[in-house]
Amino acid sequence: MTTEQNKNVEMNQSQKISSSDLGDPNSKRPRRRIIRKRTNRPGVNTIPSSIAENQALLSAIATSLPLDYEFEILKTIWRIETSKAKHVALQMPEGLLMYACTIADILRNFSLAETISILGDVTYGACCIDDLGAKALGADLLVHYGHSCLVPLTTSSVPCLYVFVEIRVDVDHLVECFCKTCTVGTRVHVMGTVQFRTAIAAAANALNERDRPATIPQAKPLSPGEVLGCTAPTDLGHEGDGALLSGSKSEHVMLFIADGRFHLEAAMIANPSLRALRYDPYSKTLTEEYYATEKMKSIRLNAIRRAMDPSVQTFGIILGTLGRQGNPAILGHIRTLLKKHRKRYFILLLSEIFPKKLDMFSHVDAWVQIACPRLSIDWGHFFTAPVLSPYELNVVLGEQEFHETYPMDFYKENSGRWSNYHQENKSRQIQNEGE
Repeated sequence: MTTEQNKNVEMNQSQKISSSDLGDPNSKRPRRRIIRKRTNRPGVNTIPSSIAENQALLSAIATSLPLDYEFEILKTIWRIETSKAKHVALQMPEGLLMYACTIADILRNFSLAETISILGDVTYGACCIDDLGAKALGADLLVHYGHSCLVPLTTSSVPCLYVFVEIRVDVDHLVECFCKTCTVGTRVHVMGTVQFRTAIAAAANALNERDRPATIPQAKPLSPGEVLGCTAPTDLGHEGDGALLSGSKSEHVMLFIADGRFHLEAAMIANPSLRALRYDPYSKTLTEEYYATEKMKSIRLNAIRRAMDPSVQTFGIILGTLGRQGNPAILGHIRTLLKKHRKRYFILLLSEIFPKKLDMFSHVDAWVQIACPRLSIDWGHFFTAPVLSPYELNVVLGEQEFHETYPMDFYKENSGRWSNYHQENKSRQIQNEGE
């Protein structure tokens, strides 16, 4: 048989095999390999060298801003160029406002923006993002500093860029402090605010190497280890997720990286049985922290019982207008509940809530505020009439049992009907308005 005949036979056999494969759905067909040619073309998120290697810009950043703070100036300038923004609004918490004018000068000199506006209203968290104020100013882009993205970008009235402002931490010192405090085998759950998320990951890795088994809990959609004042991972410290050491139960500890207590308290409320250690990256101290959980629950139960009294018929619904604190979808749900239980109500818009302001409404028997649940927890006992969170109103009306562990889930997925990331509240639009 000639070489040409051999080729024909091989080709015919190949054709027969292919035909049988096509006819038999259970046969394994060879997968087609798709080879895509790589190009050196930069992507949309790739900062070009004209920005990344601009020596005058890099010098301005290095000499004007603290080296341990990552303000992502290059990324911001590239976003301004790609979006062709001419008017940029900057919003940041009070702890960062001292850098606002410096950042504005840099953006004005090195970007295409013609106008830089600084939003000076108080900013407690990402829930306070003031896209509506930026729109009223005529801004094309809002840059929000110091917080994670809580309000979906698809719902903001102007395009928004979130800059976490990560802060560098002496992780070696942090780990050394912890290891001198807690023995080998101690199980540690590392958390903190979003500025320290890189330090959280590095500390967890280092603690694992030092025989302190570390986890980074997550309350999705937040970043791993990230905690808000109203949202924290819960149900930590159970031996079901960890091993035993030498046949005995190992201690579980919360290690929290933050310079204050507000966010830490949310994690402590959500995990009342867990020992809490806080590392302050500025003072470089490790301290043991305590929270009077039972006292807090007693105070909140007292407010709930007062609101359950049959004489309580008129409710004031406060929709927070500080940034995006107030979710209209939660407002719609509360209205539906109050109608269902035949309660009178009216809606009051407030940017901040003070006792003297509410005392002016003497005819109101109880309030429910859709702003920050910590306002009810931390300050509710200073008000004349009960000031409830949406969760507490559900308890008052018998729609929900009072949880033994007070829920810190206001921005957590798969949480109660009172939370922002409940499926029916994500759209931030009032539903069932006609009920």
